[in-house]
Amino acid sequence: MVHPWLKKDFARLLCVRFTRFVAALLISVAASEVVGQTLTPSEEEVQDKVIQQEEAKSRLAISSWVQSGITANPDSPRDNQNFGRFFDDRANEPLLNQVVLNFERALVPKPGEFDWGFKLQVMYGSDARFIHSLGLLDHAGSSSLLQPDIVEAYLNLHFPILSEGGVDVKLGKFVTMEGAETIDPRTNFFYSHTYIFNFGIPLNHTGALATWHATSHVNLVAGLTRGVNTSIKDNNDSLAFHGGIGLDLNESKLVISAATHIGPETAHDDHNPRYLSTITTTWKITDKLTSITDLNYARDAGADADAYGVAQYFTYTVNSWLAVGVRGEVFRDDKGFYVVSFANYHDPMRLLAGEPSIDPRTVGGGNTTYGAITLGLNIKPPVPKPAASVTIRPELRFDRALNGSHPFNDSSDRNQFTGALDVIVVF
Repeated sequence: MVHPWLKKDFARLLCVRFTRFVAALLISVAASEVVGQTLTPSEEEVQDKVIQQEEAKSRLAISSWVQSGITANPDSPRDNQNFGRFFDDRANEPLLNQVVLNFERALVPKPGEFDWGFKLQVMYGSDARFIHSLGLLDHAGSSSLLQPDIVEAYLNLHFPILSEGGVDVKLGKFVTMEGAETIDPRTNFFYSHTYIFNFGIPLNHTGALATWHATSHVNLVAGLTRGVNTSIKDNNDSLAFHGGIGLDLNESKLVISAATHIGPETAHDDHNPRYLSTITTTWKITDKLTSITDLNYARDAGADADAYGVAQYFTYTVNSWLAVGVRGEVFRDDKGFYVVSFANYHDPMRLLAGEPSIDPRTVGGGNTTYGAITLGLNIKPPVPKPAASVTIRPELRFDRALNGSHPFNDSSDRNQFTGALDVIVVF
């Protein structure tokens, strides 16, 4: 049994030691705050530089992806072509569409401060045949299905002027701001592309593009480029205008982008402009259901040729790993100037440069109104490292010449039915 006086002494001793511990803790905290508050100017400068360096490192991003797919055509055309298609043009033949490395420092401007960034994206694959720009790797691997390309290479500058959002200036080679679909497969729902993407808009530009963030809801864009799919070389001596307006409404549930590109694009013709314009409206109807409407108009003054079309998308997210989508399109090529199927791997660049040596098997679709409907899935199963994600995209597509012409399957059919499957692995 413990005596009462021993209990009292023990309690007194415990209380004293606890008081001393708390006092020592408070003194050490106070001392650390005093030290933190009394850094010399040079020490504070060094500390700020370290923080800035860490922030800069965190903004440098290296990403990559691999895309491969196959499109089955039960009619097995002799030319092995799915007419009216680019990235999925080969019938019953597996394609290594893209192997991409992407280096980027994104703009993350602070209020009232200058900022800078850059992007360099390089590609190897069958898709490169159609996205080359004149003068930059446009003859590299020209006799091969698989080719290299520099998709984008630009410097991005942010200036805190004119408004709270400031002005961003892009200098170099960059993809177009037109249309609902992109070269990057990760931002598209379907493997195949629309007639609008393939024939109604540019794919890339080289020049300068300024974006003024006028308000939190309105962006104004304007710039000068060397033309459609041009870089170091041009097929004429005229510059082109590229610009538009972007509206971000209802907390980004409704986004509207109107863009145009105007300038001479025919080889050795500096006077007759080509007009390529789109209005793309993205409406997030619910958290799961999204609508995209893509309107397109193209006119070439030299050829006196017009094309116009509309594509409508609906996508529905079922759960974290499954989404379903449908896309319908009507595209009118009134003189057969725009829609073409290239037989030779280098013919897209020959046509762009105005070279006469086009493969005679390269054919157009003539005066045709095209209709197409596509059904597809996006399946995203769990994946092990080092992959960050995998997307599997099966689709069924039906194309039809709505005015009775026969552009499909060796220029013999009004209809073309295809089934496709591609896989995108992101690292």
